[in-house]
Amino acid sequence: MQTGKIGVTTENIFPIIKKFLYSDHEIFLRELISNAVDATQKLRTIASVGDYKEEMGNTTIFVSVDKKKKTIKVSDSGIGMTEEELDKYLNQIAFSSANDFLDKYKEQSNSIIGHFGLGFYSSFMVSDKVEVITKSYQDGAKAVKWTCDGSPEFTIEESEKESRGTDIILHIDKDSKEFLEENRVEQLLKKYCKFLPVEIAFGKEKEWKDGKMVDTGKDKILNNTKPAWTLKPADLKDEDYQKFYRELYPAGEESLFNIHLNVDYPFKLTGILYFPKIRSNIEIQKNKIQLYCNQVFVTDSVEGIVPEFLTLLHGVLDSPDIPLNVSRSYLQSDSNVKKISSHITKKVADRLNDIFKNNREEFEKKWDNLKLFIEYGMITEEKFYEKVSKFALLKNTEDKFFTYEEYEKIIKENQTDKNKTLIYLYSTNKTDQYTYIEKAKSKGYDVLHLDGQLDVHLINHLETKLKDSRFVRVDSDVIEKIIQKEESRESKLSADKQDDLKSVFNVKSKSRDIFNVVFETLDETESPVTITQSEFMRRMKEMSQMGGGMNFYGELPDSYNLVVNPNHKLVIGISDDLYAVKSTELSAKDTERKRLREEIDFMEKEHKEKKSEEISQVEKDDLEKLRKELSDIENARKEILESYGSGNKVVKQLIDLAMLANNMLRGEELSTFVKRSVDLL
Repeated sequence: MQTGKIGVTTENIFPIIKKFLYSDHEIFLRELISNAVDATQKLRTIASVGDYKEEMGNTTIFVSVDKKKKTIKVSDSGIGMTEEELDKYLNQIAFSSANDFLDKYKEQSNSIIGHFGLGFYSSFMVSDKVEVITKSYQDGAKAVKWTCDGSPEFTIEESEKESRGTDIILHIDKDSKEFLEENRVEQLLKKYCKFLPVEIAFGKEKEWKDGKMVDTGKDKILNNTKPAWTLKPADLKDEDYQKFYRELYPAGEESLFNIHLNVDYPFKLTGILYFPKIRSNIEIQKNKIQLYCNQVFVTDSVEGIVPEFLTLLHGVLDSPDIPLNVSRSYLQSDSNVKKISSHITKKVADRLNDIFKNNREEFEKKWDNLKLFIEYGMITEEKFYEKVSKFALLKNTEDKFFTYEEYEKIIKENQTDKNKTLIYLYSTNKTDQYTYIEKAKSKGYDVLHLDGQLDVHLINHLETKLKDSRFVRVDSDVIEKIIQKEESRESKLSADKQDDLKSVFNVKSKSRDIFNVVFETLDETESPVTITQSEFMRRMKEMSQMGGGMNFYGELPDSYNLVVNPNHKLVIGISDDLYAVKSTELSAKDTERKRLREEIDFMEKEHKEKKSEEISQVEKDDLEKLRKELSDIENARKEILESYGSGNKVVKQLIDLAMLANNMLRGEELSTFVKRSVDLL
């Protein structure tokens, strides 16, 4: 048996670090600034315990670009390094000085960013040479210079440097010239370093003077060293939170309210989450939560750490306990992520509940902006539903708000049908569905207003939660059919007359694909003709259009029911006029139809008494011929009825009135309707 150590040479690992450690080359500036912040924070920690007694002086980190020399320089006044430390931390890859420091000053240190000791090497992604000039804070320390051209070869030599700290000079290679543009560097500093705890200066402040912009001589500080999430909630007022929100999102509206997170156990997490004004279009709202690790920006794609619905919130999360990959570019999944996600969900639900309990009036005013976010959470997160369903609101067409429990009590007695099912009536457009809403109200029913982007998904979800309940849009059928009671009415027209009128009312519409004519026995005072749309089919189509995974329904044409009331005097009048005008033609067809049916019935009865092989082909052909003749008679009779309907102005007028009430009459059909109305008058 042989044992040993796998050899990893710097010749092999250096190109890997240089090319593949970081997915985006721009990250080098974040890493260098983070190291500079760490060096400064370490000095502050040492000074706080009395191990450094000199004046701290100006601890600002300076970044500068020299386009002629093709260099970027990052200078700090932090702890610096001795020659021994320089050799240890720069020449031994992944030997992080942060870990050594944390071991020694575990109790006092905070906000130390680095952990892996690899960040410095990201500088070689954009440089063909890197120089480090450093001087330790320790008494008698000498300045030293480290130089490397991206190969495993380096040099360390004595250097000149008056003050403590470190200067890192990058000689930018020909493929990375973009980083010599001041605008590009400033953009990166604002992206990654906007809230670091040590001031970062880049260039000088400018002002308009004598017709041009001139330097003021004052350092231009790019970061806010004490962002709101690092302060205690007790020290902040509402205007402070709104000010910070505008700092995060300069072009946005004010937020509705916020949640200040401050957790120490079982993980460390701080941050502020804001509820933005959300009405529609979920996708636009996402990627607005910024994830930080010790105030260093990591990412704005936080789906891994917060549930999907919480990505609609805006704000900042900061945690040193969030597991990042070695390049600190994205999250790695572990148990802490799940704990943090659950905690944030709970805090959000609790905050909403507090607002509802303490100021319901204000909660109701903000409901239209909160609704999309809350419904998204209720649909996708079971635990969130359990908490929020106690105070989630329903709004009716009169703009009154109810909790689910309150609303059930209000409608339970009147809107329970004969099958003991509680019917929740709703409208999606108060203007288009006005007629249907008024009919429901005339029966003493209440109608909800569900016009939200996720409402169709929500009602599907609620139907699985609310016992013996069903949501039905108010125009999906005549109201008597939607909420069926025990009583029934008799029709003043026979079944045969209703069958004939189905063909009479089967008038094609240019604006709609399919009208299915049905008869419903209603009160004589109800509308003669109403247009409805199947709740099931319409809901499936809507979900398909929203990406609900039901593409089959989305491809089907719209289908509407033309509901005719056989008890209305106008419908009865059309029936009477039909038989008065077309009696001769219909009677002849009826006589012939009766004869053919009798012959067919006789032959079919005879055939039943025989075995199949005993029936001659002639008999089979005769029966088929009779069936064909009957079909022709039926079609001819149907053509008479449809022709009558097409030429009858009252029939056309009733259909158009129903379409008009349903906001379906437009263009040429509307113009024709107006002209016909004048003629009828």
